[in-house]
Parts: sequence; structure tokens; C-alpha cells
Amino acid sequence: MAEIDFPKNLPVYASEIESILPHRYPFLLIDRILELSGGTSENRVGRKIKAQKNITFNEPQFTGHFPGNPVYPGVMMIETMAQASALAAYDPIKKTEKIYIASIQNAKFRAPVIPGDVVEIQSECTKDRGSMIIFSCQALVNSKVVAEAEIWAKIF
Repeated sequence: MAEIDFPKNLPVYASEIESILPHRYPFLLIDRILELSGGTSENRVGRKIKAQKNITFNEPQFTGHFPGNPVYPGVMMIETMAQASALAAYDPIKKTEKIYIASIQNAKFRAPVIPGDVVEIQSECTKDRGSMIIFSCQALVNSKVVAEAEIWAKIF
């Protein structure tokens, strides 16, 4: 696995993201990390990430959601924000940590996301309680918020 020394080696692309996240196609949803800053190994509060997801027509969910009117599913948007948050939580010193979604709070979907859209995910760690971290997330298309949620993650 490639060693990634955040935040020096940005942007980070999918091939390197695979060395951090356990997800693989078709469930690796982050295409690129654009920015990563803040926080420390001891306390991730203030850690921010900007990541990118390119919405393409050939993604498997569009065969059924919805035929003739493809819309990126809200649950996939939540997972996309969660994967960006997991990347923000990543600590190269503690590589063995596993991060799982514990709770989704205050999820809102403000506009449909369709093939051809480029989604920018912004996530910031607002609380770090050791084994539980909380992220405030937004998804934007053309600088407009299309979704937002608070994601609680459990670290094992």
C-alpha cells in the first residue's frame, strides 16, 4: 500500500484512495481528494476535507433509480459523504483503525444530483471523543448545497 503523507501530496486520486478505504468498485465513491487540513493525530476536531465525486451515467444504481430519469440516490450521497469523512479521519500513524458509520443525523436533500454533475463533498470534524467522531458534511454541485448531514463515526 502506498504511504500517503497528508496534506502534502494533494490532490489524491482513486488509486491512492484505495490504499486508505476498504471500498472497491462499484462502491468506492470518492474520485479525488482536493484539500485536507486541520486537526492532529490526538484530536481530529477542525480537520476538513474537500473531496470530489463525478456522477457518471454508467453507474449501476442508475439502471433502477430511475429509468429514463436518473437521480443519484440519497443513500448513496450519505455514503459518499461518509467515505469523505473517513478519509478526513484517516491517520497514517494509526493505519489499523477501522471507521464505521454509527449514526446519521439531520440529513437533508436539497436538490437532485444527476449524471454529469461533479459533486464536491466538504466535511469537517466537529467533535472527537476518542472512539467516536462527528462530522458536519455538505455536498455541493456548482457551489450550491444539494445535501447535508451530520455523520457520527465509530473508530475500532
